[in-house]
Amino acid sequence: MKILGVIPARSGSKAIKLKNIKVFNNKPLIYWTIKSAKKSKLSKLIVSTDSKKIKKISEYYGCEVPFLRPKNISGDKTKGIEVIQHALKFYEKKKIERFDAVMTLQPTCPFRITEDINKAIQIMKTKRADSVISLVDVEGFHPARMKYIVNGKIKNPTFAKNDNLPRQKLKKTYLRSGLIYLVKTKLIKKNILLSNKTYPLITPTNRSFNIDTQLDFDIAEIYMKKNFKKKIS
Repeated sequence: MKILGVIPARSGSKAIKLKNIKVFNNKPLIYWTIKSAKKSKLSKLIVSTDSKKIKKISEYYGCEVPFLRPKNISGDKTKGIEVIQHALKFYEKKKIERFDAVMTLQPTCPFRITEDINKAIQIMKTKRADSVISLVDVEGFHPARMKYIVNGKIKNPTFAKNDNLPRQKLKKTYLRSGLIYLVKTKLIKKNILLSNKTYPLITPTNRSFNIDTQLDFDIAEIYMKKNFKKKIS
């Protein structure tokens, strides 16, 4: 099975300017994803970016950047699947390589390890999955605890039942962690990510940081310096 790894790294981040290459623990943020992915069982790894600066940095750290992504699919409203479809079409038009599946690796998840990537590939192969998506336990943020505010008053959503139960007795619930989206090419071409053959890759909370805001960035950097520096692979 040939699997293309794609690191989507556009230049136009609004919350943090040039977030994907902002220095994180003495390296550009994207470096940590390139590092773990290069050691994995992916058939090919590329960065998809609209930025010459991000292209140069990615190539410096040994990752291929075969094209600059068009601006019309590089905005904040661009769907992730559009980025992947563009990468697949690039290789199909060039008639260079064809891939059975694509793995999306967000550069905003610096704690992902090579084992996570390889485990997702193993799940796809052994389960004959259409897709494998990483999930993390919501823990204390269970939907049963959620509330709406309507006209200034607290209302219970229809799904927020048993909110008085101890967390240990609530049904296990998961959130997409953002670390890994591994999807068969045939689904991507149909604009589909989930099917009845989608399987989870459960990742621990300490590896499931997904940096969006400056606060996320600061907390993640402190955590890496204190706990993760020698462990990440």
